[in-house]
Amino acid sequence: MAGYGWDQYDVRLGGRQTIHDAGNMIDITTEFVKIPGGQHGGNWGVRIRGIPREDAPEHLVTSMIFYAAMEGFGNLQVSNEEDELGIMGTVKMEGSSNELGEFTLEVTEGPESNVHPPPRHKSYASKPLDRSIVSSLQVEDANIWQAKALLFQHMKTEIDEMISLYGQENAPPPWQIFTIANNVREGNMHFVQKVFDGAFEFDVMFSSGSAPEPVNSGIISKAIRTATEAFSDRFSKVLAPKAPFNKPKYQAFAHSMFSNLIGGIGYFYGDALVDRSYAPEYEEENEGFWQETAEARQRQGAVKLEGPAELYTSIPSRPFFPRGFLWDEGFHLVPVADWDMDLTLDIVKSWFSLMDEDGWIGREQILGHEARSKVPQEFQVQYPHYANPPTLFLILESLIDKLQDAASFKDSADPLESIRSAHLQNPENAKNYLRELYPLLKRHYFWFRKTQWGDIKSYDREAFSTKEAYRWRGRSTTHVLTSGLDDYPRPQPPHPGELHTDLISWMGMMTRSMRRIANTIGEVDDVKEFQGYETAIIRNIDDLHWSKKEQTYCDATIDDYEESVHVCHKGYISIFPFLTGLLPADSPRLGAILDLISDPEELWSPYGIRSLSKSNLNYQTGEDYWRSPVWININYLAVRALFDLAQSSGSHQKRASKLYTSLRTNLVENVFKEWERTKFAWEQYNAETGEGQRTQHFTGWTSLVVKIMAMPDLSNVKKVKEEL
Repeated sequence: MAGYGWDQYDVRLGGRQTIHDAGNMIDITTEFVKIPGGQHGGNWGVRIRGIPREDAPEHLVTSMIFYAAMEGFGNLQVSNEEDELGIMGTVKMEGSSNELGEFTLEVTEGPESNVHPPPRHKSYASKPLDRSIVSSLQVEDANIWQAKALLFQHMKTEIDEMISLYGQENAPPPWQIFTIANNVREGNMHFVQKVFDGAFEFDVMFSSGSAPEPVNSGIISKAIRTATEAFSDRFSKVLAPKAPFNKPKYQAFAHSMFSNLIGGIGYFYGDALVDRSYAPEYEEENEGFWQETAEARQRQGAVKLEGPAELYTSIPSRPFFPRGFLWDEGFHLVPVADWDMDLTLDIVKSWFSLMDEDGWIGREQILGHEARSKVPQEFQVQYPHYANPPTLFLILESLIDKLQDAASFKDSADPLESIRSAHLQNPENAKNYLRELYPLLKRHYFWFRKTQWGDIKSYDREAFSTKEAYRWRGRSTTHVLTSGLDDYPRPQPPHPGELHTDLISWMGMMTRSMRRIANTIGEVDDVKEFQGYETAIIRNIDDLHWSKKEQTYCDATIDDYEESVHVCHKGYISIFPFLTGLLPADSPRLGAILDLISDPEELWSPYGIRSLSKSNLNYQTGEDYWRSPVWININYLAVRALFDLAQSSGSHQKRASKLYTSLRTNLVENVFKEWERTKFAWEQYNAETGEGQRTQHFTGWTSLVVKIMAMPDLSNVKKVKEEL
């Protein structure tokens, strides 16, 4: 595969997706469009095109299979008259459901330029390939998601019959033998197969019975042109790359990165595995707690299915991580919020709607059999004492920031702007949204404080507040998966007296967000309460986590003498108070932090900020997941923090501006270089070579590069001030 994914995509209009199938020597394009109207969501259509690649033979044969299925209450049937030789012309299905009403689904024959393989075997007489081959199945609802396996099982039966009939030595050619049966009957899953010689094109069209008119190929052509023009126009206004990335060579890259992020948004539904045993070991209060919790997790009967639940979310990677991840989602929505705030707030609300009575949200949403089939069994169970970085609060802060600039949206030429920016154009809508969400936000916030607290009093730690300290639950000797930073070095061995720098920083950000939300909706008493927490957290970050010796922020633990000591592994954790915006421009810690970020022997690399210092003994050891690679989500936080510092007068302003410019350039150029070289975005980037690694087509938070490209160019200070 030489690359695949969306070239352009807007959730409200549609877009174009391309599969560069080098193995089969063909490029396949799908152009999906939405046509609103009626009471059931309107119509939609897909145009599928295939173009042989340069190395393809003169007569490249390609087989395409489309399937449609009806899950739950409703019906879907092929309405063409049954013909044992196949269906000439358009394949038409009719259906109905409570949600969709009555509808039709058509698979067209395509233009006259389509060519099909000629007869080359006597089997062609009973199954001519100039027709659509249609086969119907009746499948249990629980198995509908296994369409690929069902197709192969069905096709194998057909292949076996052909081999039995004609023998191995006189077998039909591959494009004839690898076909489904012509078997139109009642069912809830229908396969349509088309076989082409050379380039091809056909449409799949869904027409709602409540729409003003049914969709046809002409309407699809017009909608494709409209969607293409509208996407390019909106991108140039909302996410336009700033210098030095405002050159034509970056355009396709920027469009693709964003489109694959927003094109990964989906609806998920199903049950989930949860351990609600509330075993006392899960309190993690004893030394050796990680051994006790491991034993507790193995007990029979503790894990049960809960739900079903529903979630509207984007995902890290369509082929590899096709499900919702809590801390990923806040990063995903950063550029989406610029594009479509209404869509973003729907997703945020969907996530908070998953919350239980205590305030817990599962960090990984593995909903249903299909989702679980993609996840190793040991990672499927969710635990109600496990947290995850509360990044969705970044989006709520973004909403508040944008409310002050809502006027810029009122003059937009986008006919959908009144929907996309409804909460920004009418601030009262935004306040009502926050008021509705506020009880859930408070419940979630206080769940964090209750379950992830860190112990100050038992160890005579000196700090401004005796309450503001935090510790991730769910750690082992090698991992703190709940932190998101998995194998990043932590104090050894684990201890119930540990305190984690990254978690108290996230709590500071979350508290600031709660204060701002409370202020926006007029909760005066809550503003004072959160202000008190915020002040105490910021003070305690210095009191509990700053190491004078190492001149950096560190985790803390308890040594053999029952004393609190710092354990310093310089890397992302060391700069978390800066990343989360908790340090003022006159902080005495900033100089040391900027030194750490900019030192090539520590965190700085030509490709972005390393996750762990090059000088650390754990650098590039073990799993090496968060022990050296460059991660775009954390680098985005660094770029944002450096930009904010560069806008604040003070002794660090010029240095922050220079670092911001260099880091922004390094990140974008490397992700772009690797995208050009491999045609993929990657989960992480090698700190020594810049090469993309781990998961390919990782178009979740790596797509933050689009947001970074759209940030101001500070290399020309005068020009930037004019833009701002």
